[in-house]
Amino acid sequence: MPRGSGGARCRRAWGRVAHGRVYNATMETTADFLIIGAGIIGVTLALEVRRRHADARIVLIDKEEQPGWHASGRNSGVLHAGFYYTADSLKARYCRDGNRALTEYCLERGLPINRCGKLVVARNEAELAQLDELLCRGRANGVEVQSISAQEARSIEPRARTCERALWSPTTASVDPARVMESLAADAERGGVRLLRSTGYLARGPQAIRTTGGEIRAGYVINAAGLQADRVARDFGYARGHRILPFKGLYLYSSEAPGALRTQIYPVPDLRNPFLGVHFTVTVDGRVKIGPTAIPAFWREHYEGMDRFRLDEFTEILALQARLLVGGRFGFARLASQEFPKYWRPRLVRLAAELVDGVHVDQYRRWGRPGLRAQLVNVRERRLAMDFLHEGDDRSFHVLNAVSPAFTCSIPFSRHLVDEIERLRR
Repeated sequence: MPRGSGGARCRRAWGRVAHGRVYNATMETTADFLIIGAGIIGVTLALEVRRRHADARIVLIDKEEQPGWHASGRNSGVLHAGFYYTADSLKARYCRDGNRALTEYCLERGLPINRCGKLVVARNEAELAQLDELLCRGRANGVEVQSISAQEARSIEPRARTCERALWSPTTASVDPARVMESLAADAERGGVRLLRSTGYLARGPQAIRTTGGEIRAGYVINAAGLQADRVARDFGYARGHRILPFKGLYLYSSEAPGALRTQIYPVPDLRNPFLGVHFTVTVDGRVKIGPTAIPAFWREHYEGMDRFRLDEFTEILALQARLLVGGRFGFARLASQEFPKYWRPRLVRLAAELVDGVHVDQYRRWGRPGLRAQLVNVRERRLAMDFLHEGDDRSFHVLNAVSPAFTCSIPFSRHLVDEIERLRR
């Protein structure tokens, strides 16, 4: 693995990443471990490093005021069971145990959790083979999942629509991701982790890490920066063949009363891509929402309108999308043509109505807070990274692809990451 000398000369854009915050050269902090990014991976990494190094100085920085302000606080809140992923993947290895760990955490802390389960339904006969593949993956991964008849599916959720049979996942649940993030961040601070909010990474200097709050001299740097992870990594000589390609996730909330659906209802996904398709989520308070989309975004924090627009990101991402349109190995053109129409509310509702009876456009008028998936792309091979991906050495470590189900996987996945860090530092 390369150990970047190129990072010190890479200064061009990080002031704008911090959205206008001014570099304060007067403040200097020291840390044995500096963690960049206070999403759920960054926070659980901090907790795991603290567990193993009781006397270490651990500093966790985030350019936002609120931990988990990006993907970790904007996701569906679903704790996945772990049957979507091939048995040889990191996602499969940590999803089942992560589901159990976060379920136990929420119960111990008194955080809201809805253990409502999930149905995966087939829209036609052609999807039955993929439904069977999901069942095989679940069994290989040691996940509790059952093949049930259409009649049995309707006994679980009377409004569910399926062709011949469905999958039932009793361990799938819903949590409030913002509440979970708030609790985990509080645990970290109580444990002695120094959380520096509104402190954005700027660049790797010759002697210290430059941030919007000043310099931090760090013995070891851990990059969990999500949408910015590849840029941070390139300052250290990593992620040379990868780029983050953001996808926007939109949700529509139902006006039906809580309890309108008993369980999550998902379609059979296209297993060539890491997206699960438009589905019904039952939230912790029993309300229903449909989504998410996977609409290609045009800059990394392209949430709404021109908010957080950056010209350099726009041109970089547009160029990458153009390359993928003509040479992508995962059907980017097909994906884009399917996703962009979902900006139109009736289109999104019609897709959802294929899974559930009694769904009407008038019931779905309120959009939820949009999220962005920090999806990594292998630019040389022009394909999406399907599994978690990390790189590092004895000086730094970079979590490059930590998309869904990273929230579910976070506790055991962070243990794995710290195992890798300890190995590299020997």
